[in-house]
Amino acid sequence: MLNFEQLKARQREIRDLFSPPLSLRTHRALSWLHRAEQETNDDDARFLFLWISFNAAYANEFHDYKLFTERKLLLQFLGRLVESDDQGLISKIVWNRFSSSIRVLIDNKFVFQPYWDHQAGQTSEEEWKRLFKNSKASANRAMGRADTTRVLAVIFDRLYTLRNQLVHGGCTWNGGVNRAQMRDGVNILEFLVPTIIHLMMENHNQLWGDPSYPVVE
Repeated sequence: MLNFEQLKARQREIRDLFSPPLSLRTHRALSWLHRAEQETNDDDARFLFLWISFNAAYANEFHDYKLFTERKLLLQFLGRLVESDDQGLISKIVWNRFSSSIRVLIDNKFVFQPYWDHQAGQTSEEEWKRLFKNSKASANRAMGRADTTRVLAVIFDRLYTLRNQLVHGGCTWNGGVNRAQMRDGVNILEFLVPTIIHLMMENHNQLWGDPSYPVVE
């Protein structure tokens, strides 16, 4: 597993090759990764700091779960990462280390946003169950094809719901109700996020886009 110290050392070696947007994004992402690594006993805090690190690298917030353009942007970003991954680092994480945990996430209705939409009276029981069935079928097809990009998109889709539960006060700190999915989320992110930062730095010639909230003098 890559960590902050390794990535920071590599950043110092090659950062003169970075474009200003990539420099800012990696600087921010590494700072939050460093903070996440200091949370050794608090999965909730570690998850949030890892998510911020990912978002600093990705630099596009998920404004609306149902917004197609945001999901398309995420899929494109993940696709570029997978295409740039000559060593297959992400594939090893998805298929070798966490395939069982990912299947559990896929099958967990409590990290599927339409289930909560139904609980809030925004959709029917039949609708969320139909969407859940279709989502699981699509995810399982992607796993059957070893489609790493699509599976990654499903992972972040599920983890985004978990993120929302935390950020919007929809769960108790260190609560027992969501411990299993929180542990899985932390375990997956602590491998994926450093790898994403690593791939962006090593493929600095690619266009990764402008950061959110650029520094203004």
